[in-house]
Amino acid sequence: MSQKQLQLRKVKQLSPKEIRSLREQVIEFILFLAAFSSVATTIAILFILIDESVLFFREVSIVEFLTDTQWTPLFADAHYGILPLLSGTIVTSTVAMFVAIPLGTIAAIYLSEFAHPKIREFVKPGLEILAAIPTVVYGYFALLAVTPLLQRIFPMLPGFNMLSAGLVMGLMIVPFVSSISEDAMRSVPVGLREGSYAMGATRLQTALKVVFPAAFSGISAAYILAISRAVGETMIVAVAAGLQPQLTWNPFDQAATISAYIVQVSLGDIPHGTLEYHTIFAAGLTLVLMTLVLNIIGHLLAKRYREIY
Repeated sequence: MSQKQLQLRKVKQLSPKEIRSLREQVIEFILFLAAFSSVATTIAILFILIDESVLFFREVSIVEFLTDTQWTPLFADAHYGILPLLSGTIVTSTVAMFVAIPLGTIAAIYLSEFAHPKIREFVKPGLEILAAIPTVVYGYFALLAVTPLLQRIFPMLPGFNMLSAGLVMGLMIVPFVSSISEDAMRSVPVGLREGSYAMGATRLQTALKVVFPAAFSGISAAYILAISRAVGETMIVAVAAGLQPQLTWNPFDQAATISAYIVQVSLGDIPHGTLEYHTIFAAGLTLVLMTLVLNIIGHLLAKRYREIY
């Protein structure tokens, strides 16, 4: 009898319990590979960013990078101050949050506490469709529709500005806030609501003073996720806010963000291995560190306000 036949006979002699255990081990290994792939991808991205950024910081000091108020790496008179890109990123993200957080929170409260189930089944998918629209479409919508509308109110508003980009970006982020916040509110036990109603509170009072505080850990996570999404947005700001880096905190001005600059340089016109090419990795590392800080804040908020029922 051949060795292959012996192996087949041995497999056939396995008990059902052993076969089930073997299948579970295979499934567990596949799930481990799926989980490890995301971690490995993150580590690989960080390694590439840090490795390429080291080459940049060998020629440009970190002090100049963090304090210089000009960002002109592609000009003859080169300056490498990240502050203009940071200001553009912060301003557009702030404008977006002034739109996304109030609208998303109100939508979440309505869907969780007031909406009829049939209305909820219709409205929630409709909101989530906003997140499925390509961001370049939002960018041209901001440039061709929102900016002309704002120019009727503010005649001196330039064609490229951070205000229209931030407003449209906020509309795009509303589904992130509303969906996650609504899930957090619906996870609050019904007993808390019933106890509030038994004390004579109205539905609005219950939603604002009982349900919202009880779900604040999940809601804060939604806010942090929305901010991270705004900080990393590319196409809307590249199309509507302009590509001119300047240190300004006025949302009526045009400016470039970190992600928009990375897109500008990554088009292939800059030779590989040059200092100008390495600037995109230094800018990308700055963006990653900003997102990391936001995630740490979100984790601390969730840990601080987490309720266990």
